[in-house]
Amino acid sequence: MSDPLPLDLARHTGFLVRRTQQAHLAAWAQEVGPRLTNVQFGVLNVLHRLGEASQRELCDALDLDRSTVAGLVARLEARGLVARVRATADRRRNVVRLTDTGLALLRELVPSAARVDAVLTSALTPTERETLQHLLTTILDSHTPAPE
Repeated sequence: MSDPLPLDLARHTGFLVRRTQQAHLAAWAQEVGPRLTNVQFGVLNVLHRLGEASQRELCDALDLDRSTVAGLVARLEARGLVARVRATADRRRNVVRLTDTGLALLRELVPSAARVDAVLTSALTPTERETLQHLLTTILDSHTPAPE
């Protein structure tokens, strides 16, 4: 039996995904800077798409746990980028909405966020980018728990 060590990290998917995440964070820091984290950008983007969302809906849309989303929303609310309000359809329920300030920042940062993706995938052809996105989505979909 041959020794399984050392593991060839250049062929280990998890290691490559972690290194790619590091490259993404470096590109984010370069293109967007400290004004908003990529996860905070995700919250604003989801709220723009949905109009309003409960914290649970944000958890589902961003694949984050409740405590993480609660902290994100609290920080964004403290900066005036989102507001917690009563839902229009069900006044017993609270939802999060994008404020005008949040919308303005989102619009300002969209081109920078797009550049992050372009920088990250600059070594790929358009077809390879689509393939990469498809493969990553397939992996994520296979590890996403079914709705309860």
